[in-house]
Amino acid sequence: MKRIYSELLEDHFENNRQIAIISGPRQTGKTTLSQMIYNNFTYLNWDNKNNRENILTGASNIIDTYNLNSLSKKSNLIIFDELHKYPKWKIFIKGFFDSYGEQTKILITGSARLNIYKKVGDSLMGRYFHYRLHPLSVAETLHTNLIKTEIRKPKKIPLSTMKHFLEYGGFPEPFLKSDKRFYNRWKRTKNEQFIYEDVRNLTNVQDIDSIEVLTEILKNQTGQLVNYSSLSKKLNVSVGTIKRWIIILSNLYYSFTIKPYYTNIPKSLIKQPKIFLWDWSIVNDEGEKKENMIASHLLKAVHFWTDFGFGNYNLYFLRDKMKREVDFLVTKNNKPWFLVEVKSSNSKRLSANLQYYAKLLNIKTAFQVDFDSKYIAKDCFSTKIPIKVPATTFLSQLI
Repeated sequence: MKRIYSELLEDHFENNRQIAIISGPRQTGKTTLSQMIYNNFTYLNWDNKNNRENILTGASNIIDTYNLNSLSKKSNLIIFDELHKYPKWKIFIKGFFDSYGEQTKILITGSARLNIYKKVGDSLMGRYFHYRLHPLSVAETLHTNLIKTEIRKPKKIPLSTMKHFLEYGGFPEPFLKSDKRFYNRWKRTKNEQFIYEDVRNLTNVQDIDSIEVLTEILKNQTGQLVNYSSLSKKLNVSVGTIKRWIIILSNLYYSFTIKPYYTNIPKSLIKQPKIFLWDWSIVNDEGEKKENMIASHLLKAVHFWTDFGFGNYNLYFLRDKMKREVDFLVTKNNKPWFLVEVKSSNSKRLSANLQYYAKLLNIKTAFQVDFDSKYIAKDCFSTKIPIKVPATTFLSQLI
């Protein structure tokens, strides 16, 4: 299926000379996406022996070998896949871009390790734009076109599609197949690949068994405050080790954390984050799964809006020492924009905490998102008071 990221990359190469770097979890379709932008392209995969030899011979050899210096070439897009496995990849790309960046479009894709390495050093500073690829979302099954503002008009989604999102998650292959037997096999293979390839090969973690236990524990603690001390006792390791492992799980796209927002919040939490999983389908509790699904959709939205250049967006939660809590706060250019409280079933009353924080932070846009409410064809973002809104309506207006 076509994805909104295709138009994003088309827009990138039409309007920018910078390298495009795509990072994201395994099996979100990075390679497929990169090959859908143009009908003609040059694709080099580091895992391919012949491609690797061509890369090692240098940039000028690649230009000559693939005839990238000819006007007869229908497309001068060159895709480097899994290039991060080359220890000197940044030096290579810097030289390639500086020498041939005016005549070629350069796209780099790869695994989570690419996302880790891109943060180290500044040899590519000013030479690339980074795009974070997420699994499918409700809105992306309805729209794949770019728009000039963050929020879309609402559009109805079939109830069966919402059910499939909850059951199979947003990773493209299991979602599109929506077959239970396939999903079970895919899930088992993905877990084994994550533990025994990504964690073992891309980190220096020796205690693979314990980190596998940690991943199982987190399936039952999504949406909760991370209790490092409790986890350290369960796994019989230090608090420092637990913190390091959670960072590793985040870097490898197993989980992500959301920090508390504390500006202008009396007696707010400051340090303890909440944790969620990239694949919400493996969360055990139904209510936590729905909250995780909303968290994932919001994270995708703030990443996309930021990467596309609308501004600087971030995702937080709210909680004070009186235990008044709202699930999510989205900020725009460091200012509170809208609040989201998730309800797995339709609640007659509007959350008192949602109303409290909306007033405290002077936020006019605040939602109590109900999963059991039927779709309403109204723009919920046009309402300037805290309201209840169906999950189908709210999610259809994001990315």
